[in-house]
Amino acid sequence: MRKVITGAFVSLDGVMQAPGGPEEDPTGGFKLGGWVAPFADEVFGKAVEQLFTPPYDLLLGRKTYEIFAAHWPYQSSDDPIAKSFNAVTKYVATRSDLPLTWQKSVALRDAATEVARLKKENGPNFVTQGSSDLIQTLLAQDLIDELHVFTFPVLLGRGKRLFGAGTKPVGLKLVESKVSTTGVTLSLYQRAGGVATGDFATKPPSEAELKRRERMKREH
Repeated sequence: MRKVITGAFVSLDGVMQAPGGPEEDPTGGFKLGGWVAPFADEVFGKAVEQLFTPPYDLLLGRKTYEIFAAHWPYQSSDDPIAKSFNAVTKYVATRSDLPLTWQKSVALRDAATEVARLKKENGPNFVTQGSSDLIQTLLAQDLIDELHVFTFPVLLGRGKRLFGAGTKPVGLKLVESKVSTTGVTLSLYQRAGGVATGDFATKPPSEAELKRRERMKREH
């Protein structure tokens, strides 16, 4: 069975829009594109290379695909990421009739259904990058198995986010964590079943606590 592995660059307040440059994705009036570049260092670079070490297939939303297709085929073949991206199969969630011109690209017209089907087949794992809209679909359908979250020490305030309202509750296990020389936290999470809960309340509850609970039941 194939896994869906999400790689995400996010600000401390959860924004993932346009990490690579000002012109990458200015939709919604986003004006802070390119916020990752000042934090790049050797630790960050090696973590990215590790994420994109074959075998894998790319799983992309249409907008991220267009960004990648206009960039990576034109980079030097000596660039390990370019070499890898150009060689692997690109699965693209899209309803557009525009052609997918990047070699080895496959359109997915119903992303949730087709990704669920593809996960059951034999083959390399899928790796997402960017693709915030696609990630919301995958989270809502509980299709993501592993998260590589690169958290940058910056607050962006607005923009497309990694976790939206449709995210399903799930327990996660922190498998690996390190911090780059520039303060980027590199965390690898894997699924760990359901959400575990507990209770720190005093037992039996005080009369004040019982009254508070009754007030809460009346609030919306």
